[in-house]
Amino acid sequence: MSEDADRATVAVRAAEAGAAVAAAAFRQGIDVETKDGKTDVVTQADRDTQRRVIEVVEESFADDAVVGEESDARKEVPDDGPAWVVDPIDGTNNFVRNIRVWATSVAATRDGEPVASANVLPACGDIYTGDADGAYLNGTSVSVSDVSDPERATVVPTFWWDFDHREEYAAATRAIVERFGDLRRFGSAQVTLSMVASGSLEGTITNEQTNPWDTIAGVHMIRQAGGTVTDLDGNRWRHDSTGLVASNGAVHDDVLEAARAIEGLDD
Repeated sequence: MSEDADRATVAVRAAEAGAAVAAAAFRQGIDVETKDGKTDVVTQADRDTQRRVIEVVEESFADDAVVGEESDARKEVPDDGPAWVVDPIDGTNNFVRNIRVWATSVAATRDGEPVASANVLPACGDIYTGDADGAYLNGTSVSVSDVSDPERATVVPTFWWDFDHREEYAAATRAIVERFGDLRRFGSAQVTLSMVASGSLEGTITNEQTNPWDTIAGVHMIRQAGGTVTDLDGNRWRHDSTGLVASNGAVHDDVLEAARAIEGLDD
């Protein structure tokens, strides 16, 4: 087995171990804290889950860098060498509201590019994964949808815009409802990206620079499932890109146009 194949196995194992910790605290009345804003919440379950994920990763790859949302983990993905990117509970606002849509996310990168990923949704009973050969839902190979008519497509505004950027949130929503058949918002970027990979959604947009723990795992799955992920200029997305535009590929031009409309860039 290659080293990257080993990392794919460990990504799943670590995400499942972490998800078990989070699931044990779900709907148990845990205390909620805020970080940088009223909607930026964290719980002890986030910290405990990240700790457990890192423990499992270090059992096999003790020398690898770890990028994580919580505690003192590094916050930037290195451009050289192997690294792990962890979001212990992606969708904490759902988690604390007893909504099942959240995931424990683990991605492995090499030289800044993802090579394996796992998004485990224990409250939904789903595991999305990506390796060198493809993308999978509960072990079954998946691919992006084949919808090519924008009026049949469902597109999602991925990330939460804080109160000082609500005009951009409104613009993103308007851009979607004017161009596509329907709109959803799930409150978890990794779950949303996983759904694009598995064909449940046709696209998702943001004009923001995103956090690597919110995105890298799902981006890898979309690419392995045959989809397209770019920045606002239509260039291949990287973990340090501005904007994230993901689609099944067939409607990518329309999804990109919607993303660029958030800041009036489509004029």
